[in-house]
Amino acid sequence: MKKIFALVCAWAFVFIATAQNYERITLDNNDPERGYYLAIPPKDAIKGVLVLFPGYAESAEMVLPETKLHNTAFNNNLLTLVIPIGAKIYADEPTLSAINRALTDSIKRFRLDKNKMVVGGFSAGGTIALRYVEKCIERPIDFPIMPKAVFAIDSPVDIINLWEYFDRERTKNFSEAGVNEANFVQPIMEKELGGTPATNLKSYVAQSPFYAKSVELGNERFLKQMPVRVYHEMDVVWQLENRRRSLYDNNALCSSEMISRLMLMGNTKAEFIQADRKGYRSNGMRHTHAWSIVDEVECIQWIKKVLEI
Repeated sequence: MKKIFALVCAWAFVFIATAQNYERITLDNNDPERGYYLAIPPKDAIKGVLVLFPGYAESAEMVLPETKLHNTAFNNNLLTLVIPIGAKIYADEPTLSAINRALTDSIKRFRLDKNKMVVGGFSAGGTIALRYVEKCIERPIDFPIMPKAVFAIDSPVDIINLWEYFDRERTKNFSEAGVNEANFVQPIMEKELGGTPATNLKSYVAQSPFYAKSVELGNERFLKQMPVRVYHEMDVVWQLENRRRSLYDNNALCSSEMISRLMLMGNTKAEFIQADRKGYRSNGMRHTHAWSIVDEVECIQWIKKVLEI
C-alpha cells in the first residue's frame, strides 16, 4: 500500500527486542530530526555495512523494534547504520546532505570500506534509498560511498503515482488515515516541488527513482548493473477488506514495473521479492506495510553474497 507514515508509539523507545547495544552518534545538536545516526557494531570485526533508512518522520530508534535485520547483521559481522531521513519522501538536496554527513562520519569513525556497503529502507526510506544509490552512480564524486546493492521495503518508487494515489484516497473517502495522509502530504509536495505533477512534472520526475508512465529510460537506468530488491506483501484481500484498496493502489504495481524494465535492460540481479510472511508491527498490529515482511536471515545472506564476504 502507499502508506508512508511511520507508526509513532511511545513504547517504540523501549528496545527489549534488541539484543545488541547501539551507539547514538550526534553530529548536529541543532538538528534533532536528522543530525544523528545509530551504529550497531557486529560481534566480531566489521566485514561490511548495512545502511538503513527509516520511514517517513520515523526516528532511527523506532526501527529497532520493527525488524531483526540489525540482530542478524550482528551475527554476520555487518555493522548496521540507521540514518534518519526526517519528514521526507524523496531524496532532495538537504536529505542527500544529511545522509552524506552521517556516512562520511561513520567511515572515519569506524574505518569503513566505502565499497562494502548495502543501502536499504522502509516505505519513504526505501524510495530515498533507491534514489540515493542512483545519485551515487550518476555523480560518484559527490558521494562518500559506492553501494554494492540497494533494497526497498514496500516503498512508493514512483512519486508521481504516489500523488495520483493520494487523489484516489480522497475521492474514495473510505480510510480516514489515508485521507488525512493525502491532505497532509500533497501540500508539502506541491510546495517543495514547485507545483503539482500536472504543472511541474519535470521536478517530480527528477526526484523519483522511477516514472512508470515514461516511454524513455529514466533514473532507473543508473541501476542497470546494480543488485536491486523490492519487497512487498501481496495480500490484496486484506487491502480490499480493510482499506478498499486494489492492486492499483499497491506500491508493488510500480515497483514490479521498475524491476521489469531493469530486467529488460539486462540486469540479472534485479528482484521482486514477494513476501512469504504476513506483515505485523511490533505492537501486534496486522499490516501489509511493515518492516517484518522481510525474511531477515535470507536478506542478510543476500547482502553477504553481493558484498562477497
